[in-house]
Amino acid sequence: MAVKRVHLLISGRVQGVYYRATAREVARRLGLTGWVRNMPDGRVEAVAEGEEEKLREFIHWCNQGPPAARVEAVAENWSEATGEFREFSIRYY
Repeated sequence: MAVKRVHLLISGRVQGVYYRATAREVARRLGLTGWVRNMPDGRVEAVAEGEEEKLREFIHWCNQGPPAARVEAVAENWSEATGEFREFSIRYY
């Protein structure tokens, strides 16, 4: 199966609700690499690489988030994987 990359911008109440930590757990469980971080404007940004099917499972989770989150929108931008990541981590802006 082809390895792809997706860049996500998640809007809503997604900061201060363990979104990043839970996203990292989900991504690692799915075997994805990349990162997730809070943005100054209140959104969460993520870049993930892996099998397309696993990326779609991750996006499905991102549309819900952890229990305290209220996701309003998830913008997706697909591209070819670069293979630059060794794991899935939390980054700080």
